[in-house]
Amino acid sequence: MPRSKKGKRGSGKPGSLRQEVLQLSAKVSLKGVRNGVKGESGASDDELTSDILSHCSSASETTSVLEEGTGGEQVDEQTAQEETEDKLKQCIDNLMDKSAKTRLAALESLRQAFSSRVLYDFLTERRLTVSDCLERSLKKGGGEEQAAAATVFALLCIQLEGGDEAEEGFKVLRPILTALLMDNSASITARQSCARALGMCCYVSAAEEGEDLIKSLALLESIFMTSYPNREGVLPTPKPGNPGLNSAALQAWSLLVTLCPASRLKVLLDLHLPKLQACLQSNDVNYRIAVGETIALLVELGRDIDEEFEVEDSEGLCECLKSLATDGNKHRAKNDRRKQRSIFREVLHYIENEDFTEEKIRFGVESVYIDSWMRRRIYDAFKEILESGVRHHLQFNPLLRDIFGLGPPIILDATVKGNKITRFEKHLFNSAAFKARTKQRNKVRDKRADVM
Repeated sequence: MPRSKKGKRGSGKPGSLRQEVLQLSAKVSLKGVRNGVKGESGASDDELTSDILSHCSSASETTSVLEEGTGGEQVDEQTAQEETEDKLKQCIDNLMDKSAKTRLAALESLRQAFSSRVLYDFLTERRLTVSDCLERSLKKGGGEEQAAAATVFALLCIQLEGGDEAEEGFKVLRPILTALLMDNSASITARQSCARALGMCCYVSAAEEGEDLIKSLALLESIFMTSYPNREGVLPTPKPGNPGLNSAALQAWSLLVTLCPASRLKVLLDLHLPKLQACLQSNDVNYRIAVGETIALLVELGRDIDEEFEVEDSEGLCECLKSLATDGNKHRAKNDRRKQRSIFREVLHYIENEDFTEEKIRFGVESVYIDSWMRRRIYDAFKEILESGVRHHLQFNPLLRDIFGLGPPIILDATVKGNKITRFEKHLFNSAAFKARTKQRNKVRDKRADVM
């Protein structure tokens, strides 16, 4: 039933990683690893798959999409599904309400619903209606409504699994997202949301179209390049809110960079790496961190295409990174200093030793290994949009499973869930993930080299 385009960001042959894992589990039943590298602490599966928190029922209030049963009675699954869809239909209707408060509440309800559930069948029938409503909110709504609409549109593309329906919607709304992003009089919050939506929607919906990818890269570049030093090497004084906008644009841009073929990457590395090094002196901690992570990603991509790749003025870069990794300036907030030191220690270790701190994301009985800056950027981009629902989508959304090389969703019975995985099996699983990642990078770049 995959609806995503064949060959898009998959790990070599479709389901190759899944096949190896299933071959492994034929010998011993599979369960999520309890120990090992650091992982995120998150909500339980029940929390992640909880029903939509709220929906719009009038101009002034929202109600629960699925209320908890009383007296210990369990709601029939089919009935619950029908009730959920009824509430969603009401939310979609409320997107056309005259009251801005009602529209905003409806957008928030849809955001929560799209984040926490996979609704492909429901949305396929209503995608044009939802897209039209989002277009109206982006054009005529206030800043808060525009920001919410851009986020919901990014979620809609993820829900439609990057297929033809998502691509069609992106072609319609891309000019509107672009115009809002470039509008200096628009709300900074709305522009940030548009930057993130543009990057995500292009990544999942139009990545195979070289022209759309190049246009989106150039547009996002035009935003964060305003933070680059002038000819005298002096950083410009940022206007209020600009560092946040620059961070959103830079992170969306770096997500799209992971799709570029080697020929395009070489151009981007030569153009941006020296300028980004200078931006490490920015006064905004979040922008400094975004710049540091982007530098690490670009260096990793450079080393992937050329084993002899070296950063220009690597000594100066490492000195700067060491300074940020040990920053003890009291005029910075304590939490900012701690966060900055942690990130820049990782960046420095990678630049000097190609050492990356692996992370394991658990969901259900499976795990995704974040073992490169590229995979971290991709995962963080989805996490920013899906929030706590990212694990649910990793488990059930074919698009995310394709991107991370997981194959079709795995359904395990109770006996399988009760067993442990051995250390040797864990090693085999990691080896399969490594092979899948290598195939993914090479195949994606070769595929787009001619287009770009």
